[in-house]
Amino acid sequence: MPGGRDRRQRRRRAAVVGGAAMAAKKHREHKQEEAEAQQAPPAAAAGDDTVARLTQLKGLLDSGVLTQEEFDAEKAKVLGS
Repeated sequence: MPGGRDRRQRRRRAAVVGGAAMAAKKHREHKQEEAEAQQAPPAAAAGDDTVARLTQLKGLLDSGVLTQEEFDAEKAKVLGS
């Protein structure tokens, strides 16, 4: 049958095109995930840095280097308030 051969060829072509489209989509998603991972700083490191900075400021307050007002202003900056 002439129509049967043509139908099989169309199905094969559609499978190849569909497979290539899926591979391209996965490739784009992977590249996007890599880009996002490089841009986002690790949350744990940012939290550790905040705690370290607040501990340092508290030590300066306790030793008398900073006044309470200076401590409160710096604390607000560190916490983003």
